[in-house]
Amino acid sequence: MQHRIATFAAGLAALFVVGTAPQVAHASPSMVSFGGYSAGTIVVKTNERRLYLVVDAAHALAYPVGVGKAGKQWQGVSHIDGKYVEPAWSPPAEVKRDKPSLPDVIPGGSPHNPMGVAAMTLAGTEYAIHGTNMPGSVGGFVSYGCIRMYNQDITDLFGRVGVGTTVVVTR
Repeated sequence: MQHRIATFAAGLAALFVVGTAPQVAHASPSMVSFGGYSAGTIVVKTNERRLYLVVDAAHALAYPVGVGKAGKQWQGVSHIDGKYVEPAWSPPAEVKRDKPSLPDVIPGGSPHNPMGVAAMTLAGTEYAIHGTNMPGSVGGFVSYGCIRMYNQDITDLFGRVGVGTTVVVTR
């Protein structure tokens, strides 16, 4: 779901627990042929609904993702500016307008929390790469612009990248 950086920044201390990678079974991302980006870069191809973590000049680890639904997709370059384990979630104004019955805050660890087990915020954007409480949505055009991953996949990626990692989102 779309997350405004202001929401993250305003309530970071109260809403997030920063720590090591969450303890969830590790994923088995696919190693694929992939070029054109520096090792360590995360590339999200929204039309493919795939996130790639570039490992060298010719290969990347590929993960399935859910991406922005029609009218909610974006593209650009950012970097990870925060990593959070079991984040609480405050619905941004746009989400709250569409779903007024949502509470103002859903605690981290709650089965109703759409952020899943971990989140990584993207600098200068309203978005995050995060887990999900709706695994059936991964692979679809489903969010308000965030990149949604299976919880085991965000756990795997969380352990492989750090704050400052470049993220490129293309269509």
